[in-house]
Amino acid sequence: MAITKDMIIAEVLNEHQDLVPIFMNSGLHCLGCAMAHGESIEEACAVHGLDCDQLVTALNEYLEANA
Repeated sequence: MAITKDMIIAEVLNEHQDLVPIFMNSGLHCLGCAMAHGESIEEACAVHGLDCDQLVTALNEYLEANA
């Protein structure tokens, strides 16, 4: 399953807990907060001023390399 920017952060992490370091290193540190349970990757990136496409690419590259 490819990660897309419209996916909810908590749902992605439920399936792929190994992606936590990528989220954290990208600047999304509040993965356990209430917002992560209803916020898409794109919404979180917008709030934190992050490049969403870059994050999604990193997440997918990790999954492909570790499939």
